[in-house]
Amino acid sequence: MPFPEFDPVLIQIGPFPLRWYALAYVAGIGLGWWYAARLIKTPGVWPAGKPPITTTQLDDLVLWIAVGIIAGGRLGYALFYKPSLFLQIFGGQSWGERLEILQVWTGGMSFHGGFIGVALAVLWFARRNDVRLLSIADLVAPVVPLGLFFGRLANFINGELWGRVTDVPWAIRFCNERILQTYEFCPAGNEPRHPSQLYEAGLEGLLLFVLLWFAVWRLKLFSKPGFVTGIFLLGYGLSRALLETVREPDLHMPEALRGVITMGMLLSIPMIIAGAWLIHRARSRPPVSE
Repeated sequence: MPFPEFDPVLIQIGPFPLRWYALAYVAGIGLGWWYAARLIKTPGVWPAGKPPITTTQLDDLVLWIAVGIIAGGRLGYALFYKPSLFLQIFGGQSWGERLEILQVWTGGMSFHGGFIGVALAVLWFARRNDVRLLSIADLVAPVVPLGLFFGRLANFINGELWGRVTDVPWAIRFCNERILQTYEFCPAGNEPRHPSQLYEAGLEGLLLFVLLWFAVWRLKLFSKPGFVTGIFLLGYGLSRALLETVREPDLHMPEALRGVITMGMLLSIPMIIAGAWLIHRARSRPPVSE
């Protein structure tokens, strides 16, 4: 199947382009904000009918989470996938090269880096407001798949993070006139590949969202702090590790590990371990009363 002629720019407002990638972040954060507010306003899902924070406090939390997503995502990309960006800060030949690490609009964001940024934001918020850390994490966890869903759709529209070469009937050739005009060649080649971005949107986005929705609204697992967070960490880690088998492997790995494990798998292992531990911890403790 040929890759659709998507334009990564949704609309041009004067000199400022509004890209699908930016819109994905806005949609993910906006819908996540709305969903978290709905959870706070639903006493029945919380122990003793008392959410850990108010909607006013949620506004502050969302601001710090947004900063964590962007800063952590970009710095994580530079650390895990393109360390040369740090070297360019001091060795770049121009200010454009030196400040490339800050140019998030050029592409290059890491989910695991963004996750670390969000975790630090949640930790800081919980300590500053003297609220239970795991309850805040449980509030944030169910909304994350919304951002993952829109982010992976944006990856597909941009024709990036494609899958491995395959002969399945729905394989896509990530090459078209727009890509040729942009790069003067097709980075993915002209071979049919897995549309792994869509797999990730479905598994890490939709399926994980439904699983967490069931845990919150049906099983009432907010009564066991850390359980919902554990489900998210374990679910995402396993999904990402599985999908890495059909996603084009990263080149930024030591030679001895190439072909054995990918960077995505390596970064997902701590999430799987932490998720399993949080689930075990929550199950072994009685429900909290408030």
